[in-house]
Amino acid sequence: MPINPTASTTVDVPPGLAGVVVTDTQLGDVRGLEGFYHYRQYSAVDLTHTRSFEDVWHLMVHGELPNAAQLSAFTARTTKLRSLPSGVREALPAVAAASSRSGPLAALRTALSLLGAAKGFRPVYDIDAGQRRDDTIVSAAAVPTLLTALYRLGQRLEPIEPREDLPYAANYLYMLTGSEPDAERVRAIEQYLISTIDHGFNASTFTARVITSTGADVAAALVGAVGALSGPLHGGAPSRALDTLDAIGTRDRIDPWIRERVLAGDRIMGFGHPIYRTEDPRSRMLRGIAERFGGPLVDFAIEVEQHVEAILAELKPGRDLHTNVEFYAGVVMELCGLPREMFTPTFAAARVVGWSANILEQAEDPKIIRPVARYVGPEPPVAVPVP
Repeated sequence: MPINPTASTTVDVPPGLAGVVVTDTQLGDVRGLEGFYHYRQYSAVDLTHTRSFEDVWHLMVHGELPNAAQLSAFTARTTKLRSLPSGVREALPAVAAASSRSGPLAALRTALSLLGAAKGFRPVYDIDAGQRRDDTIVSAAAVPTLLTALYRLGQRLEPIEPREDLPYAANYLYMLTGSEPDAERVRAIEQYLISTIDHGFNASTFTARVITSTGADVAAALVGAVGALSGPLHGGAPSRALDTLDAIGTRDRIDPWIRERVLAGDRIMGFGHPIYRTEDPRSRMLRGIAERFGGPLVDFAIEVEQHVEAILAELKPGRDLHTNVEFYAGVVMELCGLPREMFTPTFAAARVVGWSANILEQAEDPKIIRPVARYVGPEPPVAVPVP
């Protein structure tokens, strides 16, 4: 006899939870129809033009933009946390070697677990709000050091120790390259980092919150978020978008190359976004940064953008497909000399701050996130066959 289901308390939702509100947040929002997103009460794009990365980090985890004294204290604290515990530092060559085919972002998952263990992170369920915040700051301060060390070890280079006299973005580029970067490139990367700190309940942020809702420690939540970010449909796209420019190659190939792929149903990396129905404001801001540099790559990228949008409008009318953050992010990072395998890790070096803020907010909610699935397999119960 089939088992009769009890009265249903489930609610059908769209695939991918599109448009489903799962909680309240004070951290920010993405308003896709307007082409606008914000961190707390401030326009995120305005923050990229007027504030430092440290300012916005403080805003996200402390709830307010710092005054001069608060910024000085916060910067002094976070710069001292850039150095890694000796046990973690000694383990990184083995981690880098084991992940040599996967790259620094995959290695970061292991390194963050080591960091959390070495620092003695405890479940967020068992600690107070102050200790949770401390754990997120420790993690976010260390992530650039971990990423650059793992990259350099993968290139058979010695890791470079962090400097306390350099701001977040400048120190990141210094640890990556071994030389102090010029101010123009530092500011470009800093603006990119600020623009990608947070962006609503994207896959990696939601993953961090789900893990946090179980009461797990900060490192566990961050490791899960990194795993989600690594997917090519999420944070793994900046280098792929630049690969598209390389594959097209020359101006005369733009139309035939794009048409062939659109007609074949292929995804054009760097175009389209699940939320925005206008131009992605991050893309607009990053295009402005690229134009400050100028040069053949920027000119070609702008021409490709114009052709792709025209072709998509022709072949997919009504879809409103525009460049997303990955398209010009790849161009900017290329112009700043970052290796392509570090594009998505650089995204992670920013997003770790947004994840941290979401972890802190979620930890205040005692309810575990536990949705249900609809079973659509063969009708149970069926007798177990005798061997």
